[in-house]
Amino acid sequence: MKENTCCFFGHRTINETDELRTKITETVERLITNENVDTFLFGSKSEFDRLCLELVTKLKEKYPHVKRIYVRAEFPFINDDYLNYLLKSYDDTYYPEKLHGAGRAAYVERNYEMINNSKYCIVYYDEQNAPTTRKSGTKIAIDYAIKKGSEVIIV
Repeated sequence: MKENTCCFFGHRTINETDELRTKITETVERLITNENVDTFLFGSKSEFDRLCLELVTKLKEKYPHVKRIYVRAEFPFINDDYLNYLLKSYDDTYYPEKLHGAGRAAYVERNYEMINNSKYCIVYYDEQNAPTTRKSGTKIAIDYAIKKGSEVIIV
């Protein structure tokens, strides 16, 4: 676990409010200033990931030393065009080797990768809107993060 790293995960769809934006911004800024967090890991495929990337990018103007890293759950090998496209939004990207052959579990395994490399996890979880026909991927990730001793911050 990396002391200065935070990851984000949550439901694909969110109720984006000014209150949520403020809470995420204040939480990230507190981690940067009080806990020396300088690396933020992002997944994809969700409105929450998009919002967190937007807010961390805005904070990067004030704290230029922070790094935004995209952890890919797809595309183990990417060409220079796609890499350059990603580097317009992120400072780096990688594909975890253990995801090779993960199939449908790739996103769960990617979340585990981010949790294993983070002390802090900022999470969007709404139990009332969690799936009922299957286990929530977000809930699986929260349970794993708690088991691993990460500090889980639910916004």
